[in-house]
Amino acid sequence: MSTPPQQRRLPTHAFLRDDTVQRYNELTRDGFYDLAPKELFWQARFRYLQDRGYLLRPRYSPKWQPSWTGTKRNPAFCEDSIRLLDYQVMDATRLSDNELVAIKSFPTGTQELEIVQYFAAIEDKQNHCVPIREILPDPYDHEFALMVMPFLRPCNNPEFSTVGDVIEFVDQTLEGLAFMHRHRVAHRDVAVANIMMDARKLFPIGYHPVRLDYTPDTLYPVTALPRAGRDVRYFYIDFGLSVRFPQGSSTYVVGDVGRDAEVPELSETIPYDAFKVDIYSLGNLYSELFEQEFKNVEFLSPLIESMKQQRPDQRPTADQALREWQKTRATLSESLSRWRLVPKEEPPIERVVNDTVAVAWEGIYHLKKLVG
Repeated sequence: MSTPPQQRRLPTHAFLRDDTVQRYNELTRDGFYDLAPKELFWQARFRYLQDRGYLLRPRYSPKWQPSWTGTKRNPAFCEDSIRLLDYQVMDATRLSDNELVAIKSFPTGTQELEIVQYFAAIEDKQNHCVPIREILPDPYDHEFALMVMPFLRPCNNPEFSTVGDVIEFVDQTLEGLAFMHRHRVAHRDVAVANIMMDARKLFPIGYHPVRLDYTPDTLYPVTALPRAGRDVRYFYIDFGLSVRFPQGSSTYVVGDVGRDAEVPELSETIPYDAFKVDIYSLGNLYSELFEQEFKNVEFLSPLIESMKQQRPDQRPTADQALREWQKTRATLSESLSRWRLVPKEEPPIERVVNDTVAVAWEGIYHLKKLVG
């Protein structure tokens, strides 16, 4: 059995050359690695969160001192040198079970709190809204709260690699949108950035919450296992623009909001159906992620075309789109699911080599089934 990366001797790249040690010491003394102003927000809440069972990384402890001080360690390979990328969301470890969680600071004056709590209380396999572990009051600002969620990765990191990966993604995201709409909630910001996945089964030894392609200690690259057969779950996140409509009320809204600037009807003054915007945005997402990139996902084209109709009244509802997709899915062969995604820009010679390898793996798959 191989030694886990965390238990190995530190690699040579983790150390500075003798002629660079002084320069990095000076950078440290000059504050180059100090917490950014927005990181101080989380440092101020370190003890509060620890008292409630959530431990932030050492960098955010009020007592933090750079771990490389007085050593020849390269700060770039010291975990506590890594700054946050999204200052609104902090990673933490739940002390009760060592689960990696994400903690989001959000204003309580929107519908977001009501919506996430509403969905968190519904146990349903079709519920693909991000689970909520806990809502904590912000200790210093009563107009904000801290939302604790499981830590999720971007839905396309690692990249999709097989047709089956695409099919499963469409299954879950269409199902999740239909579920939301049945509960009278329009997301209003359907985009790649707002669909994430629980990737724990793809990374058995874990990964760093900022440097996603490295081990938790950031010393070694980490490679994902294939998605197939590992029950990867996708979730909609960020309900900051979402609206829950009372039963029987109009679903029309105004506002040029959301990441998808291609939605034709968005307007600050003319009301439009928020549900039909979600439909267009999800269809556009399928187009950008798959239809425009790969050759062997033609089966998605009728679905995408219907979801991206210019006239909102010609688009299907989420339930209608789901039913039509399920009919299409039933016609797809099992072997197609196992086939690799073929990039449209792949050079012909490279395609021949990759297809040959794929055929060989397909043969091995069937041989294993015959043998046992």
